Amino acid sequence: MGEGSGMTGLLSGVSSPEDVRRLSFEDRVALCAEIREFLIRTVSATGGHIGPNLGVVELTVALHVVFDSPAEPILFDTGHQTYVHKVLTGRREGFERLRQTDGLSGYAAREESEHDWIENSHASTALSYADGLAKGLELRGERRCVVAVTGDGALTGGMTWEALNNIAAARRPVVIVVNDNGRSYSPTAGALADRLAKLRLQPGYERVLDSVKGALERAPLVYDVLHGVKRGVKDLLAPQGMFEDLGLKYVGPVDGHDLAALERAFTLAKNFGEPVLVHAVTRKGHGYAPAEDDDVEQMHAPAAFDIATGRPLAAKKRTWTSVFADEITALGAEREDLVAITAAMREPTGLGKFARAFPERFHDVGIAEQHAMTSAAGLASAGAHPVVALYSTFLNRAFDQLLFDVALHRLPVTLVLDRAGVTGADGPSHNGVWDYALLGMVPGLVQAAPRDEATLQAALREAVAHDKGPSVVRFPKSPLVTSVPAIRREGDVDVLWESGEGDVDVLVVAIGTMATDVLTAAPGIADAGFTVRVVDPRWVKPLPAGLVSLARGAGLVVTAEDGVVAGGVGSRIVQQLHTAGVDTPVREIGLPDEFPAHGKLDDVRARLGLSAQAIRTRITEWGAALTVSTEESTAPSA
Repeated sequence: MGEGSGMTGLLSGVSSPEDVRRLSFEDRVALCAEIREFLIRTVSATGGHIGPNLGVVELTVALHVVFDSPAEPILFDTGHQTYVHKVLTGRREGFERLRQTDGLSGYAAREESEHDWIENSHASTALSYADGLAKGLELRGERRCVVAVTGDGALTGGMTWEALNNIAAARRPVVIVVNDNGRSYSPTAGALADRLAKLRLQPGYERVLDSVKGALERAPLVYDVLHGVKRGVKDLLAPQGMFEDLGLKYVGPVDGHDLAALERAFTLAKNFGEPVLVHAVTRKGHGYAPAEDDDVEQMHAPAAFDIATGRPLAAKKRTWTSVFADEITALGAEREDLVAITAAMREPTGLGKFARAFPERFHDVGIAEQHAMTSAAGLASAGAHPVVALYSTFLNRAFDQLLFDVALHRLPVTLVLDRAGVTGADGPSHNGVWDYALLGMVPGLVQAAPRDEATLQAALREAVAHDKGPSVVRFPKSPLVTSVPAIRREGDVDVLWESGEGDVDVLVVAIGTMATDVLTAAPGIADAGFTVRVVDPRWVKPLPAGLVSLARGAGLVVTAEDGVVAGGVGSRIVQQLHTAGVDTPVREIGLPDEFPAHGKLDDVRARLGLSAQAIRTRITEWGAALTVSTEESTAPSA
């Protein structure tokens, strides 16, 4: 039952992999059940990646029985499937604060444990890390196993195959574990997925698993067993030939919920001493009916939920993503040339509704953002208008393709960036705080930063109407802002609030959803004795010319954005004013040169100085300092 539930159980005695290895096999089986119950109970209170972790309970226990972590590194691709690994490596007691401020990360985290070698939570990277680690250990004269746990979803990413190409060509002891559950976030897309699915759906598949299990039991240390069965059954195993053609030894398929079979397979792979791929077939959400019955995501990453039903504890609210979903579907009905593309994130990016309405105009390319962008370029070259929906953090992976394959060709591709800005609980590598800086250097690209529901709808329509090059619309993970109306327009700039007419002491340029925090701060700045005007340019690339005239009539310009200051919108406004000969002082509010830690969204934003209170304090201090400086410079000399 796990701690806090009235029973101590086996789990209370496990704080390291050594503790797991000391248990009898029967106790290890019982431990798996306790871990599953523990995860359901704790994650139901915090939210998190429950489905993926329920699917790897036996797999992770078996890994820690066979391999000596951290001496033999175990690397988890994406890192969201490391909850069991955390439990077995001394972090059980921290689970009540999973993904919370100052609590455990929802991903692998190097500062938490020596057992976490990597913490990048972008998919398809673990095999490259493993290749480099194995090379580095060899240079030190050490020959020990490096284990990379990846998934069938990650196999759709090109970087995985680049790594396989190198791993297979060497003779280093790298063990690749493919956790094949038929899914990345949602069902895995592509020919590779189809090939693996055919194996899982074969009428004789269960017999194949039994044959492999029986062979392993009869001769657990003989390499011939790696093939599992004789020629006739080998013909059934479609993936085997594919991997063995690369020069990789193949073990499997292994039932990923059979602890004994997993331990034997991993032992065989370890003892072989050269690159081996272990194909483990698992079920996402295994052992928890609400997750198993969820046909869409199998409870991939729910918010806090009711244990009995799996349903969210909080009522579902309209989100930025759902606004985009409705609007892109409406646009799809109006324009037959509109095509939607995603990289294994159909539902999370809001394209599920479009896909159901226009299946022939929807493409899920798998975890392949680079391919998504250049494929979109091809579609645009053929007369379509592609809309590529990604999380902002994954734009980084497709930047080269955006720059040269789309922008250089001046192709009309619209990029929609969800989860832009600070994302909170998902941690450092999921923050979308680099898009302003990256996109600012792309010639011919236009970018919108809507502040509310209405401006998101308008920006999307304007973006898909743009036919002279790439267009971008970005929105955050934070709660949807329904309406932030403009009181008037000054040229091509929305004026949202002002405490005086004509010239003002402080002009605040609020970028995107920062408008809400700035508007909350503005009355306090006015109460401190400054006249204030708050404006929103809406389109941040190119910057509207109206900002120049507004800045001429201000004593101080302050920019506020939820992206990095270095190379961000604020820095471009500084350049814009400098080029126009405007010498009004400018101060920039944005993210410092660091990776934001995980935590509750409001807590993270407050730490970074993006809260309304922090904005009010900083602007008031800047205004006061400039006033003193001006008075000193104009005071008559003695």
